[in-house]
Amino acid sequence: MKWSYLCLLVAGLLPVVCAGIAKAGLKNYDNHNPRAWLAQATGFRARANAAQANSFEAFPFFASGVLLALHAGVDSARVDALAVAFVLARLGYIACYVADKATLRSLVWTVGMGCVVALHVSAVMVG
Repeated sequence: MKWSYLCLLVAGLLPVVCAGIAKAGLKNYDNHNPRAWLAQATGFRARANAAQANSFEAFPFFASGVLLALHAGVDSARVDALAVAFVLARLGYIACYVADKATLRSLVWTVGMGCVVALHVSAVMVG
């Protein structure tokens, strides 16, 4: 099994998880205009919504890194390890964002971005 394939799926679903955190449990949620409703959110809900946006932003660079590395013939164990590390970093990032741990969030974001850069560099070095 290529863990990197599973990681693509999980990373693609992380924005949905963040949206769920932002919206869960509120009775006044407006499904007719959810973006305007979320724009007025505060506290952990606003941070979960920001984590959702960042997760959408991070996904294309990650997905292209995985696909390029696999296409270039990078050792699949390396691609899998970097993909798993990225997903774990993103989970940590989301947790830190929701919990308002800004410095730790930035550090964890850097780890995730390092994994993505390593995927792209690996593809360049092999290809």
